[in-house]
Amino acid sequence: MRQIWLALALLLCGCSGFAQSVSPVIVQYKGKASGRFALTNNTLEPMAVVLEPRSFSISADGNGIYRPLDSDIHLQLSTMSFVVDPGQTYYVFYKATADKLPAWFTVYAIFSSVHHREGLDVRILLPHTVYIYPKKPLSKKNEVAVQDVVYRPGDQQITCDLTNPGPDLERVEVVNIAYANKSVTAAGFPLLPGGRRHFQLKWTEAQPPRSISFRFQNSTLQEPISIGSQ
Repeated sequence: MRQIWLALALLLCGCSGFAQSVSPVIVQYKGKASGRFALTNNTLEPMAVVLEPRSFSISADGNGIYRPLDSDIHLQLSTMSFVVDPGQTYYVFYKATADKLPAWFTVYAIFSSVHHREGLDVRILLPHTVYIYPKKPLSKKNEVAVQDVVYRPGDQQITCDLTNPGPDLERVEVVNIAYANKSVTAAGFPLLPGGRRHFQLKWTEAQPPRSISFRFQNSTLQEPISIGSQ
């Protein structure tokens, strides 16, 4: 039997609009985690669900690199497998602690039909991602640096590089690009300790962008945008 795996590792955006959904997609805690997430089946048939906890890192281009759950993260789930009836929502409760903070992990919900068909077995992976912060930041200030902020008209691209050399887990809440007397916003993203992110944005406005700002929880970094030759 041929299997098709549809991995929807969406760290930065929601999972609505599909026949199955997980909510919330991303949560943040301080000290330890204690919460729940909802799994909804909007199809007309029952769906089997298996939960798979994973640790991850993030590449410079923003892709998640997943591995088995790290041994220093201690996760308790109310269940590991269940069936969600048509049109129903199932709640999974959990508690998590970590030997070292900050810590982060994803619980993948793997949906599959309870009625297996010959020739095709579609499985859908939807993530619930948890970030656990220390009760107090490990460093006194945001150490994220923004470099090489360039707009290339020929490519219609704004690019820059962000680095987080500090021990804290930082998260860009929103990106704002100013031009003329207007602005455009883009979705935020996490910056893991020691992490690097190559930011890239398609620019189709008639006016060139002037500056870009990255808003964090307690600070904002703003940089002018230079015009490249290509």
